[in-house]
Amino acid sequence: MAPVAMRTAARSLSDAQPVPFWLEDPGKPGALPALTTTEHCDLLVVGGGYSGLWTALLAKERDPHRDVVLIEGREAGWAASGRNGGFCAASLTHGLGNGLSRWPDELPKLAELGARNLDAIEAAIAAYGIDCDFERTGEIDVATEPHQLTELREMYGEAERLGLADGLELLDRDAVRAEVHSPTFLGGLWDRRGVALLHPAKLAWGLKQACIGLGVRVYENTRGIDLTTSGPSMAVRTPYGRVLARQVALGTNVFPSLVRRARLYTVPVYDYALMTEPLTPDQLASIGWKNRQGLGDSANQFHYFRLSADHRVLWGGYDAIYPFGGRVRAELDQRPETYLKLAEHFFRCFPQLEGVRFSHAWGGAIDTCSRFSAFFGTAHRGRVAYAAGFTGLGVGASRFGADVMLDLLSGERTERTDLEMVRRKPLPFPPEPFAWAGIGMTKWSLARADANGGRRNLWLKAMDRLGLGFDS
Repeated sequence: MAPVAMRTAARSLSDAQPVPFWLEDPGKPGALPALTTTEHCDLLVVGGGYSGLWTALLAKERDPHRDVVLIEGREAGWAASGRNGGFCAASLTHGLGNGLSRWPDELPKLAELGARNLDAIEAAIAAYGIDCDFERTGEIDVATEPHQLTELREMYGEAERLGLADGLELLDRDAVRAEVHSPTFLGGLWDRRGVALLHPAKLAWGLKQACIGLGVRVYENTRGIDLTTSGPSMAVRTPYGRVLARQVALGTNVFPSLVRRARLYTVPVYDYALMTEPLTPDQLASIGWKNRQGLGDSANQFHYFRLSADHRVLWGGYDAIYPFGGRVRAELDQRPETYLKLAEHFFRCFPQLEGVRFSHAWGGAIDTCSRFSAFFGTAHRGRVAYAAGFTGLGVGASRFGADVMLDLLSGERTERTDLEMVRRKPLPFPPEPFAWAGIGMTKWSLARADANGGRRNLWLKAMDRLGLGFDS
């Protein structure tokens, strides 16, 4: 980083608060009381992020008489569900390319299910009156290097071949800059209907209130400590009590699963983001962005960026930090060296915004699996179901995962449980120090590919053949 660029980036961060912008909203609800007794229920949901909240809500919609309890270790939406970028995607496969490489025969069905899932999220937000700044603006994948432009054209061609190009539009340099002006943009692929933007914390808080309105008993600051059988019931112990339930759905994601064997399939990866102060009308005019799409660049180490309802720019991604040992630790939520890098990249993308300052800088862990998209399973003779491994695209896919968990618990065969994606699990990560070394080698190789026209080295080609992946 050049000295002038570094000074500009550093100055822009001087007032940034080290907390997630979304969670500072004045509409944040107060915490609900912790569980201090023994509860009995038909279904216990563990986890108050999107996975758990959608599971509890859909369980009551399927059967209003079902007695449902939800426990959350802190407050609903405090972790990844409340601090992500707010991109709610239809894709269940972490994009068309990943889906093609893993489930080519099922991809049209997965695309259909994903589109229906996003429509259902939009309908639920309207039906329950959830004020979460939902905007069906779509997303543009932008090319900032010539080889990325070629890759976007090839991806569009694959979508056309599969009959999945409806709503997709290839943009050349002038067209993409007419949408959002950056001297770094060479072209783009606009998915007009497949992505919505929203306020992630407000969605979580709204889902919590919707669950309560349907009769779900929600206990916050109530961590599930262990899971055991207790006669005909499953028992989950908490710090001050316990829950006896006929069935259990686990939506703990990045946090250690109460089903120990499921822990092998995920690692925590730390993602970081910045939020600017609100842009002035002149600043906003200098970048255009009248259609308010979400954006992401097409590098392996990519950035995602978007406008908030009050015209701030969220800028995140690029670095993906895996801590040795795979432990989730609060001290890793802050990483000044990444913030400095992100700020420098921001002004390279939008030099016309020089002088803009960042109001918030934050990070946190997301659950990553080797196939980049969720996996599912059951335990304890089908009385426990789990979904995890959303790898950064859980805002939309978590509702699909909730439906899968409820299908699995019902024991019925459905169009979801028939999917190979649901029936098979990803490859597990190796133990340390092999996980740390392998992820480090993969990150280094991805950075080299970005710098060398997208050419993948022997290591990445070997990982591709094994079905193992790692991304920013």
